[in-house]
Amino acid sequence: MSARSRRTSTTRTRRMLAAAAGLTTIGALVAAIPAPAGAQESRDRGHGHSDGRGHGRTVDVQLLSFNDFHGHLQPPTGSGGRVTRTNPDGTTTTVDAGGAEYLATHLREARKGNRYSVTAAAGDLVGATPMLSGLFHDEPSVEALNQLGLDVSSVGNHEFDEGVKELARIQNGGCHPTEGCYQEGRTFKGAKFPYLTANVTQEKTGRPLLDPYFIWQKNGVRIGFIGVTLEGTPDIVNSEGIKGLKFHDEVESINKYAKVLERKGVKAIVALLHEGGSPASSSYNYNCDSPGPGDGISGPIVEIAKNVSPQVDAMVTGHTHQAYACSIPDPSGKPRTVTSAASAGRLYTDTTLTYDRRTRDVVRTAVKSANHVVTRDVPKAPDITRLIDGWNALAGPIANRPVGHISGDIENPLSEVERPLGNLIADAQLEALAPADKGGAQLALMNPGGIRAPLTHQASGAEGDGVVTYGEAFTVQPFTNMMNVVDLTGAQLITTLQQQVSGPNQGSPKILQVSRGFTYTLDMTKTGADRIVTGSVRLNGEPIDPAKTYRVAINEFLTGGGDGFPVLREHKNKIVGASDLDVLLAYLGANSTPTAPLAPPALGRITVVR
Repeated sequence: MSARSRRTSTTRTRRMLAAAAGLTTIGALVAAIPAPAGAQESRDRGHGHSDGRGHGRTVDVQLLSFNDFHGHLQPPTGSGGRVTRTNPDGTTTTVDAGGAEYLATHLREARKGNRYSVTAAAGDLVGATPMLSGLFHDEPSVEALNQLGLDVSSVGNHEFDEGVKELARIQNGGCHPTEGCYQEGRTFKGAKFPYLTANVTQEKTGRPLLDPYFIWQKNGVRIGFIGVTLEGTPDIVNSEGIKGLKFHDEVESINKYAKVLERKGVKAIVALLHEGGSPASSSYNYNCDSPGPGDGISGPIVEIAKNVSPQVDAMVTGHTHQAYACSIPDPSGKPRTVTSAASAGRLYTDTTLTYDRRTRDVVRTAVKSANHVVTRDVPKAPDITRLIDGWNALAGPIANRPVGHISGDIENPLSEVERPLGNLIADAQLEALAPADKGGAQLALMNPGGIRAPLTHQASGAEGDGVVTYGEAFTVQPFTNMMNVVDLTGAQLITTLQQQVSGPNQGSPKILQVSRGFTYTLDMTKTGADRIVTGSVRLNGEPIDPAKTYRVAINEFLTGGGDGFPVLREHKNKIVGASDLDVLLAYLGANSTPTAPLAPPALGRITVVR
């Protein structure tokens, strides 16, 4: 959930990969921030949509949508590759889901028989991606999204992972500025769909970074799309990557451009918003409108939806990686569809917008929406398979290299305070940076959003069960953040823990994963900073002394105060170490063998009172 700088060694790895695959570097691209045209209108690119003409006063427009794809070209593994369904008898079933080959097939099948169909997304399509995409700066993902027929998307915070210039290249195309093109004579063409940034402006000009809205049209039917990311994006991305930009209030930005669209005669409007909520159930088919509209969902999206202009007819959301299709009342009290399709291409949402040709607006009472599973029991889309196979051939020499062994799944359950994989990563960071010549770290803290996937025991390829490959480790920590060791006082450490559950993190706590020997109690019966039982905070059994200085290993994202931890910017005596990925690789190599695999770490470092 945050931007990351790319490590020099990673660039060398990519160059090694290029050499192994017989590639060449072609020049360097200096990507400029594009001046927005103010809006785009659709060119009928087809995408397999019907060309038939609707008759009568109203026509049904199919809106297919998804969010937080995060470059999952191949099916995600472990718990991150499943969804939960509630059955009619009240029991639940988990279903394996996701994979671009299957997503393309499901979307194309869904479009059949629909004269009017548009496909939209709500950001984080790239960034925090598995190795197959991340190794190539997400060019493979953009090409896949082009092929599966995406028409428009908002940006998310992860679109800023590599900075503004790289976002411009993702949109407009061109070879990477330092690594060039990955194949001789083949230039990356960029996204065929527009990325929208209605609430992101350039400080010098006040103009939107990219187009704020997009008008889709077909046979006289016109629907406007407004795209925004969460206003808090600067708090969760690397500040270097967004210099010169301002991020504005989501509601004000959507309402502003809803008026612009209406002045242009576009009255049917959909907001694409990279911010979301949390339903009361993890089942993708949970009824979050029971007992009343929107009663079963909480989080930032609720207040946003209640304040976005009634001119907006539907909202496609994301960021929280949750699944829901709710009806949250707009400012006039009228229910409005608000959807999210989980993450990693495991679901897609099918929404019917009934368009009135006379009023040029959506008949809100006729809007219907539901999430559908991207099951893996359908044929793979052959064109996406060819695309994946081509990039896999380039990545294979690096991706398939064994780097460690595990005795069972090491999970990263997003709903839990303490996670086995979080413990492992924090332990790896402590072990690497504890030596005096490496920084003398006494403890390590890891932000949970930087852990992107579990480590699964079952083989993902031909490597064998229990073998961890370089590609799998890369997927866990794709940001390649540099590790830092810094001085923090005991008082600052306690404040750090308190900021997990207060300030910007009070509504949605961000619980740092901690290394062995660091323990404390989290009392969830209290509120805000009081949830941290200060007298319980201990290091190797000794109470933390507020006046004492401790050496703490954290990544560079946290050093900059990311994820709502401003106290960490007050650090002193920083030493820069290896990257988080290199640290994880070293730990796996040093602590596991085929005959003595690494076991999932035990829990119990954070005691939770509920």
